[in-house]
Amino acid sequence: MFRPSSRLHSGCAALLLAAATGLVSAAETPAATGSGVWQKHDILFHYVGFTSIFSCDGLADQLKMLLVSAGARADARATPGACANGSGQPDRMASARLVYYTLAPSPQDAAATDAVPGQWRKVALSVDHPRDLKEGDCELMEQFRDEVVRKTFTTRNLTAQISCVPHQVAGTRFSLAFEAFGAPPK
Repeated sequence: MFRPSSRLHSGCAALLLAAATGLVSAAETPAATGSGVWQKHDILFHYVGFTSIFSCDGLADQLKMLLVSAGARADARATPGACANGSGQPDRMASARLVYYTLAPSPQDAAATDAVPGQWRKVALSVDHPRDLKEGDCELMEQFRDEVVRKTFTTRNLTAQISCVPHQVAGTRFSLAFEAFGAPPK
């Protein structure tokens, strides 16, 4: 019969008590883990903005940063779409092709060879977090939430406070927070 040492037992009890009473932050408690399977996504993202205007190259750069920040696999690709104003020029109807993988929890009948370790992790996107996000990216965040996060990521506890004021940066604000199922950090 296995008997845990009283030292180990009391340490676990102390951690559970501290977590239950709020004395330990969520970052210090173990993340829920499981196994998952990679799902490939290939979408054409069309940005329509009134406040900020991107070149297709600039839009692709911002979207790649958002994909990886949200939990897509690091090999995510965002390539500029066809822009009416040419490469490097601002375009009110910029587009980018996104090819990326997200992790979804494994179905019960998934083959063991397809499964990889996964866990829920917190994601928070807001002005200056990551540092390349600015107030003028409000409309982009709104479209990213609706067209990418909600449709292709496995999420829970999504909260969004997005208030975009067309044609002006003053008064706009955004924050998008959720838990995404993804690969554990290396």
